[in-house]
Amino acid sequence: MKTKPQQINSDWSQQLLTLSEVLAALPDAEAIRAFLLDLCTPAELQAMVDRWQVVQLLAKGLSYRAIYEKTGVSVTTVGRVARFLEQGNNGYQKALLAVNRSTAGGCAEKQSTGSRGT
Repeated sequence: MKTKPQQINSDWSQQLLTLSEVLAALPDAEAIRAFLLDLCTPAELQAMVDRWQVVQLLAKGLSYRAIYEKTGVSVTTVGRVARFLEQGNNGYQKALLAVNRSTAGGCAEKQSTGSRGT
């Protein structure tokens, strides 16, 4: 059985930081997508995609049961994601904020570009 990362040593934390830096250094979403496809198994990617979808639905206020019915993600996993959303490392919160800023900025940019054309 594989040892849990936290049980290995502090080197694991440094390796995770290095991986995070690699992701941050990639130029765009397509490059990150390609890297993740090479790095992860389809099951690992599906688990990450599922969890991110759950985060977004929890942020919209959907119930665990409604999220399960919409996504097929188990209520247990939804609960685990919800716990990390509230009490985790603040990563989900930062990601939601970044996505909301990006979406709002994109809409404002489209509106300003559209108004220049008229």
